[in-house]
Amino acid sequence: MESTRDLGNFSSGFLSAITLFHNFHLCIAACGKDEYEVNGECCPMCGPGFRVYKHCTEYPTTLCVPCAPSTFSDLPSGLVKCIQCAVCDSRRGLRIKTECTLTADTICEPREGFYGIDQHKHSCRAAVEHSKCKPGQYIVHKGTADTDTVCGDCVGETYSDGSFSSCRPHTKTRVKNKDRVHTYCRQHL
Repeated sequence: MESTRDLGNFSSGFLSAITLFHNFHLCIAACGKDEYEVNGECCPMCGPGFRVYKHCTEYPTTLCVPCAPSTFSDLPSGLVKCIQCAVCDSRRGLRIKTECTLTADTICEPREGFYGIDQHKHSCRAAVEHSKCKPGQYIVHKGTADTDTVCGDCVGETYSDGSFSSCRPHTKTRVKNKDRVHTYCRQHL
């Protein structure tokens, strides 16, 4: 008998929780897609490039003002502060590709001689310097903004100082010195 009463209390509590959750969900979902909720009221969002100055709870509509310098807002929102623009830090191998505007963040790209290692959306957040080929190696593929330099090893009677796109053959020079002939390999640079 007691277990039947416990089951009834459980189901009554469970139904109350579902009803509360359902009503809470309806309350949140009541604002339109171009509105935001503040203190139980739905206010019109500010457009891209703007932020909320005063909510519609104080005025008939939301008062919006342009984003401050070095900030942006790329979507309609109920933000009271715009988003800080990204900084392209040259110590991280970056430079500005596109300046920040009121409606779009700064787009960074790798500096010359660097390639990106951390992409986010259309911007690069970090880059490293291209590898340098060593003497005895040649450049198979020159580095780009997206890829590192690829080096290959010279073989046989060939050489490279590390900056060549292919290995070069050694030139043999014969020198006569008193009854002896010496052969030397010379590198043409």
